[in-house]
Amino acid sequence: MRGSAGIAPAAVWAIAPAMDVRGVFGECSRTPTTDPRLPPLHCADVSRPGQASERERAHALGASSGSRSGTKALIKVGYACNEHCSFCHTLEVRHIQGSTAEVDHKIRRAAELGHEMVVLSGGEPTIRPELVHWASLTASLGLDFGLVTNGQMLAYPELVEKLIARRLRYVYLSLHGGTRKIHNLMVRSDAFDAAYKAVAQLSGRGLDFAVNCVITRHNVEHLIGLVDALLPYPDVEVKFSMVEPKGGGDKLFEHLMPRVELVAERVMQAIEHGDRRVAELGQPGPSFSHGAIPLCLLPGYEDRFDDLKTHAYRTMIEVGEPDFFPVDDLNKTHAAPCHGCALRGPCPGLYKGYHEVYGATEVHPHRDRPRSNSYNYKLEKLVSVGFEGSTHADCPLVNGLSKGADRSPLGVTPWDRGRDLFVRNGKRIARFRAESRDFSDQEIIEIKHDLGQLYLDVSTKPAPDDFARDLVQLVRSPLCEGCPSFGACTGMFEPLFEDVFTRDDAKVREVLADLRGEVLDLGCGEGPYEDILAPLAIAGTINYLGVDPHPGAIAALRQRWPWAQLRQTGGEELELEPERRFDHVLILRAWNHLREPAAILAELLPRIRAGGTLTIVDNVAFGLARTRDQTHRAERSRAEFEHYRNDSSTEAARVLEPFTAEFGLAPIACHEVGPHASNQWLLRVRVKGTQSP
Repeated sequence: MRGSAGIAPAAVWAIAPAMDVRGVFGECSRTPTTDPRLPPLHCADVSRPGQASERERAHALGASSGSRSGTKALIKVGYACNEHCSFCHTLEVRHIQGSTAEVDHKIRRAAELGHEMVVLSGGEPTIRPELVHWASLTASLGLDFGLVTNGQMLAYPELVEKLIARRLRYVYLSLHGGTRKIHNLMVRSDAFDAAYKAVAQLSGRGLDFAVNCVITRHNVEHLIGLVDALLPYPDVEVKFSMVEPKGGGDKLFEHLMPRVELVAERVMQAIEHGDRRVAELGQPGPSFSHGAIPLCLLPGYEDRFDDLKTHAYRTMIEVGEPDFFPVDDLNKTHAAPCHGCALRGPCPGLYKGYHEVYGATEVHPHRDRPRSNSYNYKLEKLVSVGFEGSTHADCPLVNGLSKGADRSPLGVTPWDRGRDLFVRNGKRIARFRAESRDFSDQEIIEIKHDLGQLYLDVSTKPAPDDFARDLVQLVRSPLCEGCPSFGACTGMFEPLFEDVFTRDDAKVREVLADLRGEVLDLGCGEGPYEDILAPLAIAGTINYLGVDPHPGAIAALRQRWPWAQLRQTGGEELELEPERRFDHVLILRAWNHLREPAAILAELLPRIRAGGTLTIVDNVAFGLARTRDQTHRAERSRAEFEHYRNDSSTEAARVLEPFTAEFGLAPIACHEVGPHASNQWLLRVRVKGTQSP
């Protein structure tokens, strides 16, 4: 169970200054850096800010021309609308409209931030007379154009042609039923014919084209009709979305809100029907997805989830807001039963308003599936090659990167606190991004900021296997000290050239050196502590039983460890002689591999003699900052997940708590994970109450 996911305890921290290490910031020749052990912040594909045009200045803070970040910025232009949906999010603010100048400024700001596309929303953006002007401005900045719309105005061919000529490339259109009766009931307007005509106008034009159906009590039994109506349009993605308790959805909650379990059942039926009909027709047809429905309620369709992130939205801005903010899921919650669910990363959870009324009795978390224990931050851009500064007042997130009248700040608010990562080394600053859906936004924030578990992969290996040599920890920069935005900002990070892995693993080695008597090692893996255990066993100081489910690991240990008793089995399947007792039980970097740790503790704790100990060591999840090539290799890997959780020492202690009174558990040592420490934790308790044989 131990191995690549754990720490190499005996490794020596050294990356020779002369070593030719592939740059984390691009494949190029080595150049001097602040510390010679860190790959150079040097990248051949970085363009310098130009002076000649607005478009070039816009690119100075974002993706360079021809090397786009591939992301969308969502701009709300106002909240007026030509429909009257009962579930309208903006029910109480429909009188508020953004000015032409405000939207113009926001489009230019989106270009500064390096987005590939500007998407206008509302209310209804197509009723604004400035629509074609905004499309023209967006195209002049080298960006594509998109719309979130009810589609009525797009029934007019002339307008569609004008917009496509101005780089309309994306449409997210609302259609809530396959007939006039159902759709018009939902939007409280005679709108079906125009919306359906818009689908015909837009299909076949090479657009990224989605049709969104919001599900309420009024249409939940009519989803298959919408599927049938859209079968003739093979380039359409048909999305089924749970109604949000916001605006009209909140005011008319009892009237509109269906139970989420029913919604999930009807969505699965609609998707199954659509897939079957497309197959029967024997020709390309629409694709089908779902949104805002807990994944545990959609067995077999978990991979069909769809949200703002799957559509590559990075930021959004409401009318009157001074700058962009990251898209987020703060309107949803993962309730207590969701803790430890293997689906939590991509799962939307429940709307908070829904959970407040109905609770979480309908969700069925999956804890029997393995999940990832790490994620990647992929290099996106070398932001600066000449930064000089020593305090937060100089930080480019606050005060920009260039000097002079055109100086524009990166800004604090547009960058996701968890998923965006800025790394400084000397005068160079690089930006990375984590797109992983193996972890939720909240989990990534906790890993990055609360636990401080970020590392720069400085190896040339497909995957790091010697953490002390292969990884350099990243910590908050001194620039951040005293900054008023510290708690809200994504932060500036710098490399910490200290071997935190060997230092923290020394605590485990101290524990092992003091072992005496009968020892059970659950999850012995490849035997990383042979240099300590072997002398103790050969001297008769310990009688060692090692257990691991992997045949190869046990076979190799049998060749190397003639002094050990070894069994090839999993912790859940381990069968011990009725009289077998131990002085010490070790679960070293195997805890998170156990499906049901509480059940295993119930079996093992009675077998620990009074005065004996239980030692649990494992790792929390971590993020790896990598080059594009490193990320590509890692994401092509076919390695299977082996972790069922990513527990911390606190969470492990919570599992132990019910056994405390019965077995007289008393804490001996607890080493927690935090910034400037490795991702390894240790929890050790003494057993006072078990009976000796």
